[in-house]
Amino acid sequence: MADCNDKFNLCPKFSKTFSILGRKWNGLIIEVLLCEGPQRFKDISSKVKKCSDRVLVERLRELENEGLIKHTAPDSAHSVYELTDRGSDLKNVMDAIHTWADKWYSLADCHQD
Repeated sequence: MADCNDKFNLCPKFSKTFSILGRKWNGLIIEVLLCEGPQRFKDISSKVKKCSDRVLVERLRELENEGLIKHTAPDSAHSVYELTDRGSDLKNVMDAIHTWADKWYSLADCHQD
């Protein structure tokens, strides 16, 4: 963790992490896979409702390139996406975000479209 007494510089590892998690939809995709386990594309799409299929394909590819998810084809017709160990290791981070959100937002705050 950064020492605030030193001259401030953003850690490149921290910046890299936020460039991935801060990208729209990535956190929600990770959350779906953490909570629901391996999912087919259509299942992820139905749970991350406002993300277009085109963008979802891009985000899944990015998360795969970062080593956070992998996709397999148990049969030739259906790909299944799942978290890698690296992706699953974000559970504590996502739990901390839930705790923070529960403290600072009400459900009424979340119904802004």
